Amino acid sequence: MTRYIRRVALCCLLPLLALLVNAGRLQLVEAGSLEANSANRRAGIERYQQPRGEILVAGRGITGSKDTGENLRYERTYREGPLYAPVTGFDSQTYGSSLLESAEDAVLSGTDPALAPFGSLAALAGADPGRSPGGRVFTTLDPAAQRAAFEGLGDRKGAVAALDPSTGRVLALVSTPSYDPGVLSGTSASVGRSWKRLEADRDQPMLNRAVRGTYPPGSTFKVVTAAAALDAGLVRDLDAPTRSPDPYRLPGTDRLLGNEARGCRNASLRYAFAWSCNTVFARLGVRTGLPAMSRTAGRFGFDDASLRIPFPVAPSTFDTGMDRAQLAMSAIGQFDTRATPLQMAMVAGAVAAGGAVKPPYLVDKVTTGEGRTVRRTAGARARQAMTPATARRLAELMTTAVEEGSGRKARIPGATVGGKTGTAQHGVANSGTPYAWFVSWAQSEAGDAPPVAVAVVVEDAAADRAEISGGGSAAPIARAVMEAALGR
Repeated sequence: MTRYIRRVALCCLLPLLALLVNAGRLQLVEAGSLEANSANRRAGIERYQQPRGEILVAGRGITGSKDTGENLRYERTYREGPLYAPVTGFDSQTYGSSLLESAEDAVLSGTDPALAPFGSLAALAGADPGRSPGGRVFTTLDPAAQRAAFEGLGDRKGAVAALDPSTGRVLALVSTPSYDPGVLSGTSASVGRSWKRLEADRDQPMLNRAVRGTYPPGSTFKVVTAAAALDAGLVRDLDAPTRSPDPYRLPGTDRLLGNEARGCRNASLRYAFAWSCNTVFARLGVRTGLPAMSRTAGRFGFDDASLRIPFPVAPSTFDTGMDRAQLAMSAIGQFDTRATPLQMAMVAGAVAAGGAVKPPYLVDKVTTGEGRTVRRTAGARARQAMTPATARRLAELMTTAVEEGSGRKARIPGATVGGKTGTAQHGVANSGTPYAWFVSWAQSEAGDAPPVAVAVVVEDAAADRAEISGGGSAAPIARAVMEAALGR
């Protein structure tokens, strides 16, 4: 009788052991894949069971949450969505998240361990602090500068980036045309229709042109070329003749490079900068040489694929494998040279900051929902793009360009303003409508406001080619942004 009892007990024990082994396998081996499985709605339901934390501009929330009573309970809402879409991005139950909503998701969704009391210590000890109420993300944006940029671009395609060159704080980040991120919140059929419409739009409203659009910078790149040449000691007197021909034959070719401006033959660097003489700067880039040009571009931030603000910024590029003719064209911002508006704001800002480039950042601090600060952005160490002496001479060139040259529409009473215009060719045989650029910086003469650096690019696909110029199309937008940032 005892033998049969043992057999029955064994028969009961074996399935129990099998169940325990299978449960362990699911928990230890397959938990990750099961959690990531698209059919598993548990994570999504948990994620949207509480309001998402706010993103703030100047202490005012520009995002919110709406209780729908559905399984995915709280939907994201946006105040003035198109104005701030290039900063916030979207958070969608259907399509995920982008930009700041993605980069700061752990804080906004409440999963960041630092939000919980002793959460960081618990995480270090291997414990799961669980989900806290969503935290708050305070941006560095200046709402007046942001609005000035948005309204300045209006219906045109383009982008504006503005920053405080002394700290790296991003003051404005605008891309047009824009869109309302709120149309992607939720799970209704209208969300899918909105996504398809935005994806199919040839104007790419969801593309953040300020940080992910890379353009030929045209003559605004002459700031970098001038910095490289001045650092190399090739120009010692800004008013001395440069012995530059007009037109200039590109080295090793029969191609002649000319100028839109007059008086460029043998022009001084000051005149060539103010009126954007291509021949002077193409020749100067060749004389400076590829190694020095590449080093200087790199110090300004070109070819840096690691830049985050905190979401990724597309790398601006300066080719390091060119012949001398290609180098001549790159020195005037053409050939393969490409830059984001944020990168060109960094270039202008370096001049105002004595040659130093402060890494830009968009998040000032992060707090819990109750206001306890859990993280504050400390200004990163500056990188020296050029010597302070070169920066002072470049500041002279840029102020001359605004006071007497092609950038006169950027002048601001009561402020010192430096700038550089640019008109960048693109397309097959330069058949595309040129991009209008303007990069600039401004400092209050009274010293009652921090400095500001701005880059504006206007694609303006509907405009007449003859009407497009950095000084005409982009400089007035830059002026409006600088005035707003300076409190004018």
